[in-house]
Amino acid sequence: MNNALYNQIRIFQSIAREGNISAAARKLEITPPSVSNALKLLEDHIGHPLFVRTTRRIELTETGQLLLEQTAAAVESLEHSLESIRDQNQEPSGIVRITLSRFAYLLILKPAMAKFCQQYPGIQLEISVYDGTVNVIEERFDLGIRFGDILEGGVVARPLMKPFREGLYASSAYISEHGMPEVPADLSQHKLIGYRFITNNRILPLILNDRGEQLTVEMPGQLISNDIDVMADGIRNGLGIGRLFEPILQLQPDRERFIPVMESHWKTYPPVYLYYPKNAGKTKRVKALIDFLISATGR
Repeated sequence: MNNALYNQIRIFQSIAREGNISAAARKLEITPPSVSNALKLLEDHIGHPLFVRTTRRIELTETGQLLLEQTAAAVESLEHSLESIRDQNQEPSGIVRITLSRFAYLLILKPAMAKFCQQYPGIQLEISVYDGTVNVIEERFDLGIRFGDILEGGVVARPLMKPFREGLYASSAYISEHGMPEVPADLSQHKLIGYRFITNNRILPLILNDRGEQLTVEMPGQLISNDIDVMADGIRNGLGIGRLFEPILQLQPDRERFIPVMESHWKTYPPVYLYYPKNAGKTKRVKALIDFLISATGR
């Protein structure tokens, strides 16, 4: 591959990520006409259009999507390899982009962040808190932290947390007024504090463990939120039965107020992993954070 074609592919990937030519130009710090010209040359080389223009943005064609999928990892790998060679004799420095869910931030990154930044003053952390699934290669993140069952292929995964349970909790005031449910069938007479995914606007179903089998339970509710702290406040204020991961409960300063409900039916979640593109761990800036988080979590 010659240098011109490589640059055209990088520009194409930036257009796909940013959603339009102007945004890609700003990201790459070049002019929009230069971006448009590179795209035209690449489309001429391939012989097919790579984008379809709409009123607000441009969308990938089938050929464009295929090109993005087949080149993203290769370009990322090459850039990481070049960086790892270039910074052999340098202190870790540069931007490290990490994507993680809110609970992973609270449990893993937040306790370690200040110490890491003090230890590595040349590294700038860019943190994206997002509860959806993120492809770190396509989205150009250096690292991600997610449950192990939702990781994409082509990444290295390192465990940070063992499996843990999602607990059901209520306040003493709620239990005094509504009673303590004993079996899943009792829950239809109770209120659930619901959780809504902001990624797809879907309400998270309540899934229980019923003698080794998953059981989905429908419950009425008065409060729905997409935030852990709001759900914890709802439990405290007696607005219903709410779900919290057991490690999140341990962060609550008044955790003794959270009364466990139907503990034998709690669902167990898979381990939490740190994951990253295969060659990303070779760069000093990324390896510094990988090693730091693994050490901080005792893994």
